[in-house]
Amino acid sequence: MATARLQKRVRLLKASEFKHVFDDAGRSRDRYFTVLARSSGRNYPRLGLAISKKNAKLAVSRNRIKRIIRESFRQSTDIANVDFVVMTSPQGEKASNQTLFNSLKQHWHQLR
Repeated sequence: MATARLQKRVRLLKASEFKHVFDDAGRSRDRYFTVLARSSGRNYPRLGLAISKKNAKLAVSRNRIKRIIRESFRQSTDIANVDFVVMTSPQGEKASNQTLFNSLKQHWHQLR
């Protein structure tokens, strides 16, 4: 049975990888998310999540938002070879799943 999880190689895990994106990033922002992007020099895109307790108070909400972001990233086949860092805003906690998916789809399209 095939797994649908993100492979370890497509995730930003180290502080230095996040710093690389934060240092000189293209930015896309709406009321739900801020998405930073920077060319990675790899043959595949990578994703980093920065979902703070300040913007999503409950762990249940933070985990739901993270699942939605990962699934949207995994389903987007037209994403370029870019490192992304996704941050949420307080409105993201109250938004529906479909609204968040649509927002992320626009971010991926704008930043590719």
